[in-house]
Parts: sequence; structure tokens; C-alpha cells
Amino acid sequence: MVAGANVGVVLLLLFLCLLRRSDAIWLSLPTSGTKCVSEEIQSNVVVLADYVVISDDHVHSTPTISAKVTSPYGNSLHHQENVTHGQFAFTTTEGGNYLACFWGGGHNAGGGDISINIDWKTGIAAKDWDSVARKEKIEGVELELRKLEGAVEAIHENLLYLKNREAEMRTVSEKTNARVAWYSLMSLGVCILVSLAQIWHLKRYFQKKKLI
Repeated sequence: MVAGANVGVVLLLLFLCLLRRSDAIWLSLPTSGTKCVSEEIQSNVVVLADYVVISDDHVHSTPTISAKVTSPYGNSLHHQENVTHGQFAFTTTEGGNYLACFWGGGHNAGGGDISINIDWKTGIAAKDWDSVARKEKIEGVELELRKLEGAVEAIHENLLYLKNREAEMRTVSEKTNARVAWYSLMSLGVCILVSLAQIWHLKRYFQKKKLI
């Protein structure tokens, strides 16, 4: 029974680890152009990302890039120019798509595309568990349980966020349907009025011509 319970805990931990929001992204950036990555994130979520230029050219110096991160409402959260690596970290204050854009910094002696590696972490994956363990003097099973608790809380918050988004979308859909229905009724009313006006006009015309 104990062995089975341990296996269940391990499987659950592995499953939750797969749910962690940590992504390694590779971008091939042209010499003249911009590439962006985005992620829809709810409010009050920690975001941590590192980016670095990967260069196999040992003859020329490492090319530089510029980076800018903006919130869903267009607020600038990070801006660096002519760098070979960088990091940005923030806590989201609004829900929506957060956009990170990269473009050439103008110092690319070798020419060609620029390869960028981005390590993007959000939520529970962005938490520094080593610092937590040292600060609270916990380790082993207790630390893993703390991680498990944080993962469960993150999943619960994400479910609540999805539920709220679904309610918002349902409200928008209902309002749109109501407006379409009113527009259809108004269009039908206008068509009926125009038809009656045409019939009245034709009737008066035929009466004047003494055709009826």
C-alpha cells in the first residue's frame, strides 16, 4: 500500500511538472525585420524570461539585438537595444496577451539570420524554489510538497481565470446576438414601410391616370 501511494504521488508530481508554464523558444531573426512571441496571461502572475543570441561564427563578433516587451494595453515593460543577452521579470497587472518583440540591433558583421534562445517562464515555474528552501529551511519531501501546493494553487487560479473569460465571452455573445436580432427587426420594419410606401405611390399614380 505504501509503495502504491508513493508511485501515485510521483505520477501526480510528474503530471503537474508537465503543466508548468516553462518554454524554451528558438527564433531565427532576419537581419531586417522583427519577430514577436506572445502569451495570454492572467493578472497577478510572475513572468521571468532570459534571452541570448546564439552564434557559431568565431570569426566575427556576436551580433546584437533589440528587445521590447509590452502589456495587453501597450505599456512598455522591458526595452533593451544593441545587446547580446538580457532578462526581463515582472508581475502582470492585467490579463491578456503579453508581447515580446526582437529585431536586429545593427551590429551583425557576419550577415544572415540571427538565432535567439528565449527561456520563458510564468507562474509557478518562475518561482525561485532554491531561495524559498534556504529562507524557510525546508528540503526533501517538504519542499516537493510546497511545490505541489503551489502548482495546485496555480491550476486553481488558471481555472478561475478561464471560467471568468468564458463568462465574459458568453456575455459578449449574448449582447451581439441581441443587437443582431434588433437590427434584423429594424431592417424588416424598414422593408415593410418601403413596400407600403411604394404600393401607396403606385395606387395614387394609377388613380391619377384613371387606370383604376
